Amino acid sequence: MALEKATITNLTLNKGISVLFNPEEYSLNRDINYAQIAVPGLSSPILQFVHGNMQTLEMELFLDTYEEHRNSNSILNSPGSDVRELVKQITDLMNIEPSIHAPPVLLFLWGSLSFTCVLARANQRYIMFNSNGVPVRARVQVTFNEFRNAELEAKEVKRETADYTKIYTILQGESLSAIANRVYGNPKLWRPIALANKVLNPQNLQPGARLVIPNLPYRHMETGEEFQ
Repeated sequence: MALEKATITNLTLNKGISVLFNPEEYSLNRDINYAQIAVPGLSSPILQFVHGNMQTLEMELFLDTYEEHRNSNSILNSPGSDVRELVKQITDLMNIEPSIHAPPVLLFLWGSLSFTCVLARANQRYIMFNSNGVPVRARVQVTFNEFRNAELEAKEVKRETADYTKIYTILQGESLSAIANRVYGNPKLWRPIALANKVLNPQNLQPGARLVIPNLPYRHMETGEEFQ
C-alpha cells in the first residue's frame, strides 16, 4: 500500500498544500544549551543547563511540471508550465500574514509524522528547463522550525511548582557572605544558605561544590535583620 501524500497545512488560514511527491527522507534535529563553569582544580568544567533549543525538520521536496500530474480527479499542473508557480506555493509560507503580523503556523503531516512548525528556510534548485528556458523541475530544500508558545509549553511540560530555589556552584576563594552578596545583594544573608546546606564551617568551602540557595522574602533581602 502506497504511503499517503504528505501535506502542509497553513493553520492560520486553514488551507492545505498537498506535496506532489513524497520526500525520499527527512531528518529531525534537536539540541540543548549548557553553560560551562570552569573551576580551578577540577579536571573538567561543571555543566549548568541553560535552555533547550527548537527542534527542526529538514527534507527535500521535488516539484515537476514536465509531465501531467493528477491528485484525485483534479489536474495539478499543465505539462511544460513554469514550475516556479508550484515553488511559490511553498516559499509563500514564509510571507507575513496581515492578521497575525507574522508568517503562518504550519502543520506538516506525513504518515505518523505530525510537526507543528513554521517554514524557516527554502533553498530552490532548478534542474530541468523546456526549450524556451522555462524551468519545469525543481528541488526545494526546506527547513521547518518547531513552533512553541507559552500555552503549548505549559500543556506538554508538567513543571513543578516553583519556590525559586536556586543552585549555586562555589568558586575558588568564595565565602558564604560573598555568595550571599552575589545572589541576594546583601552579604549579611549568609546564614540561610548555611542552614539550608548544613554548612558547619562557613570558612571552609570546597570549590566546585554546589549549594542550595533558598528563596527569601524581599524584606529580609533588604535588611537581613531576621538572620542576625
